[in-house]
Amino acid sequence: EWENFAKHFDKVHSDFATNLKSKHPDITPNELKLCIYLRMNLTTKEIAQLMNISVRGVEISRYRLRKRLSIATETNLFNYLLNISK
Repeated sequence: EWENFAKHFDKVHSDFATNLKSKHPDITPNELKLCIYLRMNLTTKEIAQLMNISVRGVEISRYRLRKRLSIATETNLFNYLLNISK
């Protein structure tokens, strides 16, 4: 189910997942899923429900994602992800 969604999302959003993986090859499948949900501009609460984790778990995942992608704290994560496929 997720695989089909990811492929369709990639088509609609100019190969976002493919570009993200090529820019950050060490990204995990869960981090990729989080990036896709963030790119869709979902709230932390919505992401928590979709990933079946707590709201705090999503916040921690976002923090770890920032570290893995080497994104400065003053950089908006959503804007960073928006610019991946451009």
